[in-house]
Amino acid sequence: MFSDLDPIWIFYGALAGLVILAADMVYLLTFSAHSYRKNVNRRLSLLETAGDRQGAILELRRQRGLDGLDGSLAMVARFKRLYTQSGLSMKPATCLMWLAVSALGCGMAGFTSQGIAGGVAGLLAGLLLVPILVLQFLRRRRQRKFTDQFAEALDIIIRSLRAGHPVPAALKMVAREMADPIGTEFGMAEDEITYGLDLNTAMRNMLTRVGQEDLPLFVTSVAIQASSGGNLTEILENLTDVIRLRTKMRRKIRALSSEGRVSAIILSSVPIALFFIINWLSPSFYAANWDHPWMQWGLRGAAFWMALGNVIMVRMVNFRF
Repeated sequence: MFSDLDPIWIFYGALAGLVILAADMVYLLTFSAHSYRKNVNRRLSLLETAGDRQGAILELRRQRGLDGLDGSLAMVARFKRLYTQSGLSMKPATCLMWLAVSALGCGMAGFTSQGIAGGVAGLLAGLLLVPILVLQFLRRRRQRKFTDQFAEALDIIIRSLRAGHPVPAALKMVAREMADPIGTEFGMAEDEITYGLDLNTAMRNMLTRVGQEDLPLFVTSVAIQASSGGNLTEILENLTDVIRLRTKMRRKIRALSSEGRVSAIILSSVPIALFFIINWLSPSFYAANWDHPWMQWGLRGAAFWMALGNVIMVRMVNFRF
């Protein structure tokens, strides 16, 4: 069996393995604990480059769109909050460039299919709908990462409090030891406390920046302990157990609903895929009747029923409703 192989392919395979091993060796030789600690989260990286703590705080707030959040109009404030909670950090010029690309792409697609009206609708969708959908996707992904890290962060805070450290020092431990997104968020809260904010306000600001559903339990626990006293370590231990149980329940629900979600994806994608495949294999199959009024109404009806079916399937597999 192996004797039938062409020696040139054996040589190419050995060469590819050698390149992979060489790259792995270079990575292991150049990687160090210092570089890991510097790049463990964005806040520590900015502290390394900015030189002073205040400059890093201002840069983080500027990148996250936190400047002027409260003084904006309601719609603009909601968009800024969505941008902040998504964790996206880019320069205004880069943001405008991506908005222009989205608007031009959607506008050209709409103009190609539906003419001027479709082009205008695509342009508006590229400017408004597409950025909101992208930011919502990034926010959900970031909040999911925050949820996965939250229980571990509470364990670090509990150990720090047992060692006799105050709450800001415990927050600083989380900021130093954990990666993004939770490392930067707790680090920004600790920086705000250092520069004059009280603990409750810093916690509420972090809740606004993150928007994760388990975080209000932690913020409320810290606020109650700060105002009325109590054993914060015991409160956080119970809270950690609750958060782990909630995370376990979410994952169990996601596993139980996976069959329905996959079925929904297949039922939604197969008709669209068949439409494009048939149109590609036999362009005259639809082209002969494309301008017929019944064809247009049939496509609109199919799109409506598919959208209605998707809404029903989403409600069947989503236990939040």
